[in-house]
Amino acid sequence: MIVVAITGASGVIYGVKLLEVLNGLGEYTALVVTEPAKIILEHELGIKDEELKKLANVYYDPEDLTASINSGSCRFNSMVIAPCTMKTLSAISIGYASNAVTRAADVVLKERRKLVLVPRETPLRSIHLENMLKISHEGGIILPAMPAFYHKPQNIDDMVNFIVGKILDVLKIDNHLFKRWHGENP
Repeated sequence: MIVVAITGASGVIYGVKLLEVLNGLGEYTALVVTEPAKIILEHELGIKDEELKKLANVYYDPEDLTASINSGSCRFNSMVIAPCTMKTLSAISIGYASNAVTRAADVVLKERRKLVLVPRETPLRSIHLENMLKISHEGGIILPAMPAFYHKPQNIDDMVNFIVGKILDVLKIDNHLFKRWHGENP
C-alpha cells in the first residue's frame, strides 16, 4: 500500500495526478486530505475531496490518530506527501505527530520505509532547509516541485507529469510520464 497525503499548500495537482496514476496502475492506495488541502483543491482545481476518495482504496480522516496507518504494525510500503506544507515538514522533522499525516510519516521514518515529501514553497528560509536536511538524514526523500525543462514541456500537465514521474521513479514504479534525458543526441 502507498499512502498519499495532500496538505494545504498550493500545488494540490501533484497529489491528485499521483493518485490518478497509481489508481490507473492498479496500486493499492490510502488517502489523507487535510482540511486546508480541501480548500485548495476547490480553489485550484474546482474539485472536492469526495472525488479523490473514489480514486483511493482507503480514506483516512486527517484528525483520526487511531487510523491503522498511524501504527508500525500497519503494513504499507511508502508514503508520499504532495504537496507538503512547511508546517507539515516542520512537524515531521521534530517528530510532532499531531494528526494522521504527521503520525503516519513518523511511522514511515521509524520503520525505515520510504517517505517522499514534495514541498511547494519558494523562496525557502534557512529553517525550511534545516528541516529538510533533518528528514533527509533520517532517510526521507525531499522531492521539491521543481519541473525540468529539457523535455520541452508544452503545458502545465507536462510539468506536473515530470514531478509525478520522478515520484514514481523514487517509488520504483515504471512510468512514461515524461521524456527522459538521453544526452544531446538521443
